[in-house]
Amino acid sequence: MPLKVVVDADSGIAPWRQVHDQLIRLITTGALAPGTRLPPIRQLARDLALASGTVARVYRELEANGWVRTARAKGTVVTDAGDRPDKAALLRAAAVEYARTAHDLGVDAETALAAVNSAWSAREPGDA
Repeated sequence: MPLKVVVDADSGIAPWRQVHDQLIRLITTGALAPGTRLPPIRQLARDLALASGTVARVYRELEANGWVRTARAKGTVVTDAGDRPDKAALLRAAAVEYARTAHDLGVDAETALAAVNSAWSAREPGDA
């Protein structure tokens, strides 16, 4: 099954971050189960029209945070859930990043929370 990762060059988010975040989402939702082998760096870079170094950075970041493990003979594989950050830790990290972005934009907490509530309400059926 092909990996469902898309890079939007016009999003304003660094391509490595887009790939990183999408892979984490695929792992946390179970779309990439423990033991699933990720494509080799060069292949994924070619598929996404990115530099190999960009994908290598993604894999390094994922491995440093326990999402994947790389072994020479087996390639890069998704780790077991017990080896990864828990959902509460992920949510706290996302909240910190969002709060930082909202602050940088100069909005108050009420406006930031309203944006979260609006985004939550606008989710598609079946979204996690």
